[in-house]
Amino acid sequence: MAKPSAVETSTFEAEVLKAEVPVLVDFWAEWCGPCKMIAPLLDQLADEYEGKVRFTKVDVDAYPELANRYGVRAIPTLLIFRDGTVATQVVGAQPKTTLKRHIEAILQGA
Repeated sequence: MAKPSAVETSTFEAEVLKAEVPVLVDFWAEWCGPCKMIAPLLDQLADEYEGKVRFTKVDVDAYPELANRYGVRAIPTLLIFRDGTVATQVVGAQPKTTLKRHIEAILQGA
């Protein structure tokens, strides 16, 4: 079973910006209720898209510089990177169907 992997400032470039596949980055925090609500959905999606999309997590309390760099003002914020740039952003706890729609759009080059 695939699970989102934790990334930090020192690994962000290699894990996210230089990835061969699109990367979904979940900006979250331990105390965030909505973050906990979507975590199981992200686990399911990581399984469904294994090999096509990499799923990662950034703890905004541990790595606030990454949140600041990408203008994250609310959590959860999901950023999907393609070719080293932000291709789309989803803010707040969203249903799985909405998350899938964003992922599919990225995979289809939209």
